[in-house]
Amino acid sequence: QVQLAESGGGLVQAGGSLRLSCLASGRPISSYAVGWFRRAPGNEREFVASISARWSGPSTNHGDSVKGRFTISRDNAKNTVYLQMNSLKPEDTAVYSCAAGSPFSGATMNEDNYHTWGQGTQVTVSL
Repeated sequence: QVQLAESGGGLVQAGGSLRLSCLASGRPISSYAVGWFRRAPGNEREFVASISARWSGPSTNHGDSVKGRFTISRDNAKNTVYLQMNSLKPEDTAVYSCAAGSPFSGATMNEDNYHTWGQGTQVTVSL
């Protein structure tokens, strides 16, 4: 079974950048679709970005609120999926979590397709 651990969160000023990492252990992360989701206080979990398993492209998908600013990528050698976040806004403040899902679902936005979740990392964007 795969385990996931996020890192890279922190406090950044608006307009700044952060790169989040989702390190997998136990199984190759390229064998799974991987998604990034976020949850701000009082809000529902929101889809951020996803990347399909290696034999499905790979293909990527990004939520409308982050398109053009965030980019998901994968480094198979490091068994890690990254979320590069540029031009950060205060409304990006949330706990960001990565999740692994079925390799047959493509770069899905549907969180029901993800079965293994990391603990999350806090991202805070100040004015």
